Amino acid sequence: MTSFSEALRNATWGDHEAAEGESYLKELMGGRLSAAEYGEMVAQHHFAYAALDSVSRELADHPVAGRFVFPELYREPALERDLATIYGDGWRDRIAPSKATRTLVARIEQMAGWPGGYVAHHYTRYMGDLSGGQFIRMELQRIYGYAKGGGVDFYVFDQVGSLPRFKQEYRSRLDAFGETIDERERERVIREVKLAYQLNTEVLAELLDSVRAVA
Repeated sequence: MTSFSEALRNATWGDHEAAEGESYLKELMGGRLSAAEYGEMVAQHHFAYAALDSVSRELADHPVAGRFVFPELYREPALERDLATIYGDGWRDRIAPSKATRTLVARIEQMAGWPGGYVAHHYTRYMGDLSGGQFIRMELQRIYGYAKGGGVDFYVFDQVGSLPRFKQEYRSRLDAFGETIDERERERVIREVKLAYQLNTEVLAELLDSVRAVA
């Protein structure tokens, strides 16, 4: 029987590629966006991760979801440092959630009532940050000259230790989780992962529209 982590990866690979291929990221990685325009993505991440971290704290003692609560992954402090570096001390007055981000945040908040859904959104975001996100970090450091301490701290996971080891442990927990649920629930979680990719991709698409409107 295919492990749950493998089933998740196979079922959502196309969604993952679509998210990575979003034109906003192409513009960003090509060095064609200003620091402020990059900051818009950081700002939307801030709202999404505030919601995800809040649900994580709420489910910390849950027998199922609690196995996917890692305080060392919480992104709010890092995102606040990044926004302060990009926009200065008044950064809170500079940012607002986009329509797509509000939709994503609302969906994440609903997951407090469904452990499988929480795992789906947690997996979608964090495994991406710990994998392809590390390449993005290196490119952003090269393009904008940011160093550790602000600007790209969102992608720095010093408290995790070895990233390969952590990701392997995470996949092991996914596999164990998959063994505790029936096929119907497995498919439901997979659908939620696909939805999570879609919602996150829509955030990037809206960011691109915003950039083009200014240009």
